[in-house]
Amino acid sequence: MKINKKSAISPKTWVEVSTSAITSNIKVFASLTNKETALMAVVKSNAYGHGLVEVAKIAQNQGVKWFGVDSLEEGMGLREDGIKGSILVLGFIRPENLEIAIKNKLSFVAYEPKIISKLILLSKRGVLKKHPAKIHLKVETGTGRQGLAGKDLLRYALKLKKINGVEIEGLYTHYANIEDTTDPAFAMSQLENFNQEKSTLAKAGIEPKFCHTACSAAAVLFAQTHFNMIRMGISLYGLWSSKETRAVAQKMHKEIKLRPAMAWKTIIAQIKKYPKGKFIGYGLSERLTRASSLAVIPVGYWDGYDRKMASIGHVLIRGKRCKVIGRICMNMMMVDVTDVGNARVEDQVVLLGRQKNENISAEEFAGKINTINYEAVTRINPLLPRIVVD
Repeated sequence: MKINKKSAISPKTWVEVSTSAITSNIKVFASLTNKETALMAVVKSNAYGHGLVEVAKIAQNQGVKWFGVDSLEEGMGLREDGIKGSILVLGFIRPENLEIAIKNKLSFVAYEPKIISKLILLSKRGVLKKHPAKIHLKVETGTGRQGLAGKDLLRYALKLKKINGVEIEGLYTHYANIEDTTDPAFAMSQLENFNQEKSTLAKAGIEPKFCHTACSAAAVLFAQTHFNMIRMGISLYGLWSSKETRAVAQKMHKEIKLRPAMAWKTIIAQIKKYPKGKFIGYGLSERLTRASSLAVIPVGYWDGYDRKMASIGHVLIRGKRCKVIGRICMNMMMVDVTDVGNARVEDQVVLLGRQKNENISAEEFAGKINTINYEAVTRINPLLPRIVVD
């Protein structure tokens, strides 16, 4: 299901993605590296909720040549919508789908023996002669997720090297807590592990064209993690990966400024007046303490507005904060517009973002439900239209 700005349907809720904000954030990363260092726009999980194709096209227009996705489906979606650059599938691809990835020039991560078997079969069939397989090896250095290390990594790499039509294009790792602490000791131990594995592979004649370990936090804080590619993740969207990262980064680079790229908006569907003492919503969970005007907002937990925001969340209407009243429903919720005074049906409502002098940030939203800004934006329903704005 695709709905865009040109659709005849006027959406009742939508996400706006700022071209100028994404562009500005790309320039921040470019300023931290040299011209030989490639920038990868990590657009996995619907570009952290911002819109897979929409963000990729903005980045492509700014000269970004690498794109990181989670799945084969995301990679194919980019190809079908005209993304010409290199695409790396960072998540798992089932072996039976490898041929699709390879024929569509998608690079991918390999660590499973079944991948080796499938590649050997494709090589024997002549598929890899026409469509070489480009593989990135993930080094497990301490995060405890996918990847290989030590003898397992070396053995796997040597098996890949023997297969005609396979190119070990990249070598990379991911840090476990580089953004969550001001003590970089564990991250630096991971970097040391990576360098040791890189050296071992080089001695065996395996020297991938690209090495990349830097996520957003690492790219901003530690130049030694850059190698010749950095992965622009959460901060591509103008969000800091943690308070600690922001504090240290702004001491190191006083001029650094990230611009949030998302605004999540909706409209008022109805306004109703209720007396003091009236119970509102499912479970009679909230009782009005004054005579009130309530607005029905056509957004609920289906859209990604977390149910835990019941009675504690706020939205912006006519530049004023309006409290969520009662439980969040599947497709709607109620907010108090008593103090807005002149609120009207179809007035614009800001769920995330700025309106006049007020702002509801992803960090504020996440803090109220005890999660992180990553989740707050990524969980917005991907079926909602993403509209690109200046």
